[in-house]
Amino acid sequence: MLLALGQPAFSAPHFTSKPAVVRPIAWTITGKVVTPAGEAIPGVTVLQKGTSNGTATDVDGSYSISVPEAGGSLVFSFIGYTTQEKAYTGPGNLNITLTDDAKALEEVVVVGYGTQKKSDLTGSVAAVSAKDFNPGNVNTPEQLIVGKVPGVQITTNGGAPGSGSQIRIRGGASLNANNDPLIVIDGVPVDNDKISGAPNPLSLVNPNDIASFNILKDASATAIYGSRASNGVIIITTKKGKAGDKLTIGFSSLGSYSQVRNTIDVLSADQFRAVVNERGTEAQKALLGNANTNWQDQIFQKAFSTDNNLSFTGSYKSLPYRLSLGHLDQDGIIRTSNLKRNSIALSLNPTFLDEHLTVNLNVKGTISKSRFSSEGAIGSAVAFDPTQPVNVSETKYGGYFEWLDASGRPNTVAPRNPLSTLEQRQDVGEVKRSIGNLQFDYRFHFLPELRANLNLGYDIVRGEGSTSEPITLAGVFNQGGNRTQYSQEKDNRLLDFYLNYTKELTAIQSRIEVMGGYSYQNFLRHEPSYAGLNAAGDTLTPAAAFPFETEKTLLAFFGRLNYSFKDRYLVTANLRRDASSAFGPNNKWGTFPSVALAWRLVEEPFLQGSNFFTDLKVRLGYGITGQQELLDDNYPYLARYRYSEGTATYPFGDQYYLTLRPAGYDENIKWEETKAYNAGLDFGLFRGKVAGTVDYYFKKTEDLISQIAPAAGTNLTNQIFTNVGNLQNEGVEIALNFSPITKDNFTWTFGVNGTYNQSKITKLSNVSNPSSPGLARGAIAGGTGNMLQIHSVGYAPYTFYTYKQVYDQNNKPIEGAYVDLNEDGIINEQDLYRYKSPQPKVFLGFNSNVTVKNWTAGVVLRANLGNYMYNNVRSNNGTYRSIANSTYLSNMVTDVLQTNFTNNQFFSDYYIENASFLRLDNINVSYNFGKIIQQKVNLRVSATAQNVFVITNYSGLDPESQFNNNNIGGGIDNNYYPRPRTFSLGLNLDF
Repeated sequence: MLLALGQPAFSAPHFTSKPAVVRPIAWTITGKVVTPAGEAIPGVTVLQKGTSNGTATDVDGSYSISVPEAGGSLVFSFIGYTTQEKAYTGPGNLNITLTDDAKALEEVVVVGYGTQKKSDLTGSVAAVSAKDFNPGNVNTPEQLIVGKVPGVQITTNGGAPGSGSQIRIRGGASLNANNDPLIVIDGVPVDNDKISGAPNPLSLVNPNDIASFNILKDASATAIYGSRASNGVIIITTKKGKAGDKLTIGFSSLGSYSQVRNTIDVLSADQFRAVVNERGTEAQKALLGNANTNWQDQIFQKAFSTDNNLSFTGSYKSLPYRLSLGHLDQDGIIRTSNLKRNSIALSLNPTFLDEHLTVNLNVKGTISKSRFSSEGAIGSAVAFDPTQPVNVSETKYGGYFEWLDASGRPNTVAPRNPLSTLEQRQDVGEVKRSIGNLQFDYRFHFLPELRANLNLGYDIVRGEGSTSEPITLAGVFNQGGNRTQYSQEKDNRLLDFYLNYTKELTAIQSRIEVMGGYSYQNFLRHEPSYAGLNAAGDTLTPAAAFPFETEKTLLAFFGRLNYSFKDRYLVTANLRRDASSAFGPNNKWGTFPSVALAWRLVEEPFLQGSNFFTDLKVRLGYGITGQQELLDDNYPYLARYRYSEGTATYPFGDQYYLTLRPAGYDENIKWEETKAYNAGLDFGLFRGKVAGTVDYYFKKTEDLISQIAPAAGTNLTNQIFTNVGNLQNEGVEIALNFSPITKDNFTWTFGVNGTYNQSKITKLSNVSNPSSPGLARGAIAGGTGNMLQIHSVGYAPYTFYTYKQVYDQNNKPIEGAYVDLNEDGIINEQDLYRYKSPQPKVFLGFNSNVTVKNWTAGVVLRANLGNYMYNNVRSNNGTYRSIANSTYLSNMVTDVLQTNFTNNQFFSDYYIENASFLRLDNINVSYNFGKIIQQKVNLRVSATAQNVFVITNYSGLDPESQFNNNNIGGGIDNNYYPRPRTFSLGLNLDF
């Protein structure tokens, strides 16, 4: 509430200065609006009652309004304060004191299939509005709220343009199924699976169109979404026009400059020559060049981007509207990577039938074009010989230096010139996406307490792309070049209908709300198959016999009951009955109930009128939710067969036929089910100067999908996925918001949030097997099939499974020396041990904002504590084995000078590092010029720095580089696209 006090007056809505009736304007009323403590309140709306004639208080709380020569009233309103009406009988001074709205609390938050007053919430729900979004170069929506919400961990997948994030709400609820939250945009649950041709699905939503996020965290809040709610729900609401507003034209422009924050420490050319001359053979010494090439400097660039947005917001009679246009052009810090996005959004919200019928039309469209950098460029830059030049006179391989064999052809096992790969390879994608809905909300004339709501929605995607590698690219020279293409069509259609009845039962001091409805959602996905070709058009790999095509349908009946007694005692109950085509006849339907209780102690007589407590509420909740996004497979219960490749056929007579290979399946596979408990406390102190929440949660997921060996003779495979496991998460969340200074022309607010989360696997098989260490996970680069993580009962998912390194008296690791943990005199797999987890035990967020007159400055910091990372770059490039080949040379990381390892020690815990960190995510400074150019244009300028610094002991590029290369468990750093340090200048104009 008090954060809004820092808003300057010019951020208030625009009002017409014309009266509602045609009369000479002769009276001028002036005054000041203050708090009971005498502090000015900027941004208060001052409106002549019954008209659209209005203004807003300035930074001093002062206002001036012209009114007709007739008696009337002025209405003063501001979020968080009680609206006040004051009569006037002539010109003069009219000072107003606004008191806190009791109930800070009347803030409305969006929940599943409706809205609720914040004061009436019984579940764990967090809301973040536009004024609290992270500023700067933000090109995907989830980045707006990084570090803002306890229990919500958002970790970027890298620094590529449009790169997505891994979002976890209160830890993951699954081991093999999807752990992402359900995302609902303007009432439409969207398809957030991979979209071919796009860097990430949410990059196709313009963040500038978003008004708020509401995050449903506990099961009592999420159960209304049933089978898709075990990972939480994020409800995104986009910006809309408001009734009575005049046309406002908004324009924003942001220019950004990005650079790589740090690089991997590898041997310089001189260091590399010294190592080869000391350790290499004569043949290897002869391979050394005369150049001094920093290959990381060659692939990284200074990147520039622009983000321009234009909006038209207002109301035409009873038709509020908003139209926005956006254009983003973002270069990546790795050469050739780029994202261009054009977006349009339209919102129309008319009312009919004396405001009994409201129609909401929301349509968003995006076209994005991406050029993706080669995933292997960073690895090649680390490993390529620094004594070789970038270019040579020979043009056979594009004029780039490459390692060749005796015949003059590219050496097939040597690293590739990273710049050649980047500049000669064309990997492009184009995606068209539209998300929209048409919603009818009708309040019955004969029974105003009853509303009917019909929501028709869609999410349609068309993606395509291609990769082109010329014959001059060394990696594909032997096959004559390479050309591939792909396309994808996704159709998501929605129909929701519900009735909502709300009744005030004044005789018994109660309020009741009952909602019940039906939902139908259908998903279609079609992906044609294309042949792989070389540059001449010859077929390298034939197209598959059939395209990939799936369909999935969800049906649901749902209901909710809210009951309030004396505004103190609150009960919420939800029930959803879901059916999914993803499961067989015996498991198609699932039931997902929840119940929550809340006690608003602040409304008790013994606390009413308290100057200490402005809010105090205790919450308890329990619910069951599900997970039906299993294994990227829409038919896991059906017997399936796969056609062989064209190179694997079976002869029958004179003909060769493709073969069919059966896949393992379990016809009784079903939902994963999560049971969750929540206890929370909401409080406000010192007239709102301190506000906070504390939540304890415990959730247990049963019937986890896991891979096991089936009984002999029961399946045509040695492994199947079925329901066998259990996983639990337990944690505490704290959020504190302070408004220590709210003086005239000076406000200071800051917030802190923290989360402790502990995950533990409690079951992995139907039959206990103490001799089994668990399920191997976490593939690493180097060797064949090496995996460094494990799922084990009693431990966190993706726990590292390694050997315990032995060190000498100088704390230097001894090559090949590990602790014999079982003391049998042999070092083997029996000596592997479970060591640390990639997930932080605690993650923290801190934000602060200071406003001095028209200046505003803000800062956002984040910290992770207790998370560990396997540095795969060091383990794979940190040995003298890199110069063991007689036909090419590879560079090494500088760590080799300390370890002197000759061979790779992939399973040593030496490479598992503490990756705890403190990151300065965002610094922003802005100045609001107020109204300029005849008081018609509002101007604000801003400067932002992002990813300013990181304090950590981790030796790699980034302590959060843990979700690249599809490593869903995190904790393995292997050639991560680093997130850049970015500086931005912004301009905002409102006409």
